[in-house]
Amino acid sequence: MGNADHSYDPSFNDNYYGSANHRVEIPPPQPFVKSIKNTLKETFFPDDPLRQFKNQPPRKKLVLGFQYIFPILEWGPRYTLEFLKADLIAGITIASLAIPQGISYAKLANLPPILGLYSSFVPPLVYAVMGSSRDLAVGTVAVGSLLTGSMLSEVVSPTDDPKLYLHLAFTATFFAGLFEASLGIFRLGFIVDFLSHATIVGFMGGAATVVCLQQLKGILGLDHFTHATDIISVMRSVFTQTHSWRWESAVLGCVFLFYLLLSRYFSKMKPKLFWVSAMAPLTSVVLGSLLVYFTHAEKHGVQVIGDLKKGINPASLMDLNFDSRYLTGTIKTGIVTGIIALAEGIAVGRSFAMFKNYHIDGNKEMIAFGMMNIAGSCTSCYLTAGPFSRSAVNFNAGCKTAVSNLVMAFAVMITLLFLTPLFYYTPLVVLSSIIVAAMLGLIDYEAAIHLWHVDKFDFLVCMSAYIGVVFANIEIGLGLAIGLSIMRVLLFVARPKTLVLGNLPDSKVYRSVDQYQNATNVPGVLILEIDSPIYFANSNYLRERISRWINDEEDKLKSSGETVLQYVVLDMSAVGNIDTSGISMLDEVKKTADRRGLKLALVNPGAEVMKKLNKSNFLEKIGQEWIFLTVGEAVGACNYMLHSCNIESQKHSNNIV
Repeated sequence: MGNADHSYDPSFNDNYYGSANHRVEIPPPQPFVKSIKNTLKETFFPDDPLRQFKNQPPRKKLVLGFQYIFPILEWGPRYTLEFLKADLIAGITIASLAIPQGISYAKLANLPPILGLYSSFVPPLVYAVMGSSRDLAVGTVAVGSLLTGSMLSEVVSPTDDPKLYLHLAFTATFFAGLFEASLGIFRLGFIVDFLSHATIVGFMGGAATVVCLQQLKGILGLDHFTHATDIISVMRSVFTQTHSWRWESAVLGCVFLFYLLLSRYFSKMKPKLFWVSAMAPLTSVVLGSLLVYFTHAEKHGVQVIGDLKKGINPASLMDLNFDSRYLTGTIKTGIVTGIIALAEGIAVGRSFAMFKNYHIDGNKEMIAFGMMNIAGSCTSCYLTAGPFSRSAVNFNAGCKTAVSNLVMAFAVMITLLFLTPLFYYTPLVVLSSIIVAAMLGLIDYEAAIHLWHVDKFDFLVCMSAYIGVVFANIEIGLGLAIGLSIMRVLLFVARPKTLVLGNLPDSKVYRSVDQYQNATNVPGVLILEIDSPIYFANSNYLRERISRWINDEEDKLKSSGETVLQYVVLDMSAVGNIDTSGISMLDEVKKTADRRGLKLALVNPGAEVMKKLNKSNFLEKIGQEWIFLTVGEAVGACNYMLHSCNIESQKHSNNIV
């Protein structure tokens, strides 16, 4: 196509754009072992947790090591009486919420209600010692309870064999803790990052909807109910038992649900009165129990909790069941519930840490979550995490440190030792109302609307998770959303953006001609920006896309009668890495350009890219003088060559004349 002499004099670049030491340089070679070490360090230790141990004497390293594993040793010596006053108030406040929520969520997991109280005693003690968040309040969570109940019910029926079901719940909790702790120890927390914000919004909304539907059993006073979680099965179970509906239970449930929602609305309107909403669940339990006791409503269709065993957590280490018949189901339950618990707990902890301007270590949180669930599985607890509702109350109550969890655990211990008989007359319908009120706050329709306005694909992921959970089951909904998110990541890698750049008027700045309408093309020069690392997954696509850009540009210039295309400039500023397939792609692009009489130039390849291009001898093929630091320098060199060719052409014409 072009017949210009492309032998470029690099001294022009030195004189016009700066000295030679401003060109793109090849980084010095590194030993293979050191290169691998740096890569692994950046992948698994981006926060460099060992930096505090550098240049420290052995005794100091030992102290720092214990403080790293047990953060309470780091902030404990600085604890003050003022902190204790604040933590006492916060701990008592969250205990008033933890007690009714714990009993309610245990029923949601098809477990004895007393396990909800057990799970609010031991795990908070462990987290207070090992956790790095000042605001996270530990306890059972609704979504985790629902997951435990629905997934374990597929392994064994909680009604047919409640003892085996209980032991499998402890075992699933053990595997959840083991999985969480392993993620933290081996620095694999990035796995949780595959749960995108859109996935969590949709999944939480779907799970909350399913939980609300499940509570129709308690609100309507039904004795038999489906173990399935999808909306069709639940509605079928509800409307095929219309003859069993209890109007007394329904009225009581609606009254307490209205009271709970009203107290939440009142607390939102006046944030200083947050304690009204925090105390509402316990108040509902007390009022409901008194109402049943004085009216004998338990004899008229209102179901009650019944006897709760007094005493603190019994050991359950010997109850862990590793029978091969159930092992697959318990491991799967543990991993799924562990991931969800981590995603919610770490997200909640980071949110409140941001408000108070401090940092929490995600990997340390995973270890803390893992250890508290392992300890819990050995002390008659099931899955615990950091629920948003309880943590929000803890934050609003003015907690200063994790001591608020210790206060809550102490309050639960007092309840277990002395107060459990008082819950005998607590109506199940009140517990259902508490769960429904808590779940309605997890259906974040405003976030879904925001996703629709900002990113339609994220909205699709969100709705896929929601619809999958509500109309199929929790595992399908979660798997569908994660699958779509991973597919999007793969699409970003396999189909990276390639942009045509143009010059902004009166500047040396080059930007996308699609984004900046006043950007103009440089005559005879096609400038392309590659917006991704070049790997085997996208190398073929990029080769074809660059060829199409060249064809389109040549056709456009031919139809307009302008200067023919002579130079192709690839801006590689965003190309952080390249593999052998990518190098082969560049080699093929150069050969294509040579066949068409075009000259290929590269702009600002990264250090890793330059290193590999040099080792593959590609730099010799293209010529190091055709690798530039900026697009402006590359265009300047192309214009210089075009100008030189025009002068030579004019001289040649004059000689002929």
